[in-house]
Amino acid sequence: MLAVVKRSGVTEPFSRLKIIGGVRKACQGRPVDDDAIALLAQKVEETVRAKGAAELPSHEVGLAILGPLRELDEVAYLRFASVYRSFESLDDFEREIEALRVAAAERFRTANGAGAVGATPAADRTS
Repeated sequence: MLAVVKRSGVTEPFSRLKIIGGVRKACQGRPVDDDAIALLAQKVEETVRAKGAAELPSHEVGLAILGPLRELDEVAYLRFASVYRSFESLDDFEREIEALRVAAAERFRTANGAGAVGATPAADRTS
């Protein structure tokens, strides 16, 4: 049985339902269906179980949620990250939004064959 050690030191069994509940709150009002949330929770469980540990800190569960949630819905990701990482100011949000923008630009460049950051698209290169 996989156990999660909370910040308080209390240990409780890993619960996929708890993951679903937290992600559902972050996705409230967003165009994300229950099947997508359930699939995300399954990915998170697979990720944490793959570590092979009998116990893991709740922090690691949170980290395992952030990646898939970011891919699923960026607004829900920001909501979850703001609570998980204890955002205290607009600067915290601005930094995270900038990181999302950079990642989106990189995905766009990669999808359009431009390669790595700083690469020049073939149409823009001069011979």
